[in-house]
Amino acid sequence: MVRAAGVGQGARRAGLLLLVLAVLWGAWEGFRALGVHYHWQHPFPVDSTSMPHIHDMLRALFEHPNAASPLLIVTLLKAAAFTAKEAALGFAMGTVGGFVIGAALAHSRMLQRGFLPYVVASQTVPILAIAPMVVIWFGSQHVTAWVSVAVIASYLTFFPVAIATLRGLHAADHRALELMRSYAAGTWTVLWKLRFPTALPYLFSALKISATASIVGAIIGESPSSIQGGLGGAILNFAQYYTFQPQNLWATNLIAALLGIAFFLVVVLAEKIVVRAAPENVA
Repeated sequence: MVRAAGVGQGARRAGLLLLVLAVLWGAWEGFRALGVHYHWQHPFPVDSTSMPHIHDMLRALFEHPNAASPLLIVTLLKAAAFTAKEAALGFAMGTVGGFVIGAALAHSRMLQRGFLPYVVASQTVPILAIAPMVVIWFGSQHVTAWVSVAVIASYLTFFPVAIATLRGLHAADHRALELMRSYAAGTWTVLWKLRFPTALPYLFSALKISATASIVGAIIGESPSSIQGGLGGAILNFAQYYTFQPQNLWATNLIAALLGIAFFLVVVLAEKIVVRAAPENVA
């Protein structure tokens, strides 16, 4: 019975996903058809260049961009794998760094008041301004270019994790905290036995945001690093020929979006495993 219910729930979710995709497809094609028919110029000129057919984007994945190149989907999957490597390392570094920063601020009011404004201010600096500096700094130390890109990705990853960690560690039940202190529990014991399990829901909410942000950071970071093997290089390449082959750039965007969704789903799966194993009062 439980297995049948699980299968039924999975089927309903798959059906809902297909329904949403059908609605989005219909909305895109409907808006395009109306725009082309009535020659809409606002909010942008609607034509085959600005809004190619979705089936043209999908068909482009299984065509050769030129006679000497493999199928576009083969090229993009290789690029996605390379970008995924950069984003995964950046996500890991940003998660660890964000948690350490959040935990340090949670345990010290002085640090929180002194450094939290700077942590927030760090996110007001455009990533396009940070990326070239990071590439130059690490390049002067002979660090591999893709590692520099991972550092850029971690810049977008650490902030949500740090803020969620700070909020989650402060969400521990005060009665449980007083009880552990009455038993002379140390700071580390309180952190890992009480505060950390309580912070898990907050932490995973931030990790879902950071997972997709790491993809964005990696793609942006590939440009100043002159990396051509990732999705960032593919986007720049196809952007040059957008007027003649707009469907190739849109197809690249689809692959990048799917990569972000894949990272998000990995975090969702990890959340189900970890939070289910957490103490009952936390889960």
